Amino acid sequence: MVRTNDLILKTMTVLIAFILFGFAVNLFFAGHNEPGGGFIGGLMTAAAIVLMYMAYGEKAVNKVLPFNYRTLIALGLIIAIATSVGSFLFGQPFLSQTFDYFHIPVFGEVELATALLFDLGVYLTVIGVTMTIVLTISSDR
Repeated sequence: MVRTNDLILKTMTVLIAFILFGFAVNLFFAGHNEPGGGFIGGLMTAAAIVLMYMAYGEKAVNKVLPFNYRTLIALGLIIAIATSVGSFLFGQPFLSQTFDYFHIPVFGEVELATALLFDLGVYLTVIGVTMTIVLTISSDR
């Protein structure tokens, strides 16, 4: 059994993963008005999770993040399809979006758009697909 000194990697992973998760959330919420969105936010989140797997190992990360990534793919696809087809219920073209401004107590006046729900589906699908691919390749011996 080879023992390695990976204290620096584990310590820095906490900081770097926190920054990556924060940046992923920023990209996700900026997506329907600025560059970003569900796809790149999902890739950034997957990068943070992969870094955690590299630093702490599969068993430790699976205890902290007990997700079935294949189920995450299905959930993301259901959300994306439901929001895109939902426009038919209101007599609008496929993938039409609408928005309005709401007052949220802590944040003040906030714009909420249906594109955010579609981006959530894309976000979850990208995380699920990326992590399924990475974990499948890493388990191949």
